[in-house]
Amino acid sequence: MKQNSFAGSRHRPRSLLRPLLVLALIAAAAGAAWQFSRPRSVTVALPARGPAVQAVYATGTVEATVTIRVAPQIASRILELKADEGQKVKAGDVLALLDGSDLRASQAELEARAKYAEQQFERIGQLLKEGWATQEKFDQARSELDAARHAARRIAEQLTFLSLRTPADGQIIRRDGEVGDFVPVNQPVFYLAKAGVPLRISADVDEEDIPLVRVGQKALIHSDAFPGRVFTGEVAEITPKGDPVARNYRVRIELPAGTALMIGMTAETNIVTAEKQDALTIPASAVSGGAFWVVRDGKLVRLPAQIGIKGRDRVEIESRLAEGDQVVIEPPQGLRAGEEVRVQLAVTGPAQDGKR
Repeated sequence: MKQNSFAGSRHRPRSLLRPLLVLALIAAAAGAAWQFSRPRSVTVALPARGPAVQAVYATGTVEATVTIRVAPQIASRILELKADEGQKVKAGDVLALLDGSDLRASQAELEARAKYAEQQFERIGQLLKEGWATQEKFDQARSELDAARHAARRIAEQLTFLSLRTPADGQIIRRDGEVGDFVPVNQPVFYLAKAGVPLRISADVDEEDIPLVRVGQKALIHSDAFPGRVFTGEVAEITPKGDPVARNYRVRIELPAGTALMIGMTAETNIVTAEKQDALTIPASAVSGGAFWVVRDGKLVRLPAQIGIKGRDRVEIESRLAEGDQVVIEPPQGLRAGEEVRVQLAVTGPAQDGKR
């Protein structure tokens, strides 16, 4: 009897497991059904009204607008350097002297030949008067004298090339050569930035953005050499032919006189292609397929995106959009017009932006 009572006490808890399991499954199914029927959550942002800027981004290098290259007109060795990089010079200043020992030796020889040819010309001229020389001999002597004089003048002109002089006022921005170096003809020794001409930035603009760029547009410039500072410039020139390999176009941005930027510095430029002081903008991530979603009275409404100024993070919306509309950002797949949703407000950035 005691054994039967014990057996019955062991089997009684097992009889309770089945209804408990059923209850758990019912609760899970009810929870899943409630979760499935619950309105989905979307992240929204409010439109922002204020200034908006559309800009084309490009990197470039600061350079002289007019660069003068000073090179020898005769091949020779550098005998003396009279100027160096960073020095400001005036038109006519001597920058370097070249070795002219060979030229001077040739000049002495040619001057002696010219003097001898002159003596011969005078002697044959006298003989012609006396009838002892022919006109042909006289003409030959005159031709030899002209050739000798021309050669002497030519060597004298070449001696003036031994002094490398600057043709205009400017500043030496580069020197390629040391004393004793042999410099071929037309190989630049000095590079000068012409005085009185502002610096410029040569920037490479992607071919997709170049149709937006126009001469006269303002450019905002940043340089790592001056953190926190923003410089301004103006588009002065757009090259008509692009680089088919790099797929970009060269744009030259003129800098104002007295700029702190220096030749050779790398600069990041944002060329302002459109600007509006009172624009209604939304996050760019809200626009998809030429439209965007807004939440009105807890339900989704799909609106066509008539975009004005377009930035990297925000875009101006010119279509029917109320400032109180809640704009769905990064809309998930499968949204339906009229669908009820729960909203979660996101923090958005400023209205201004650049285009990359």
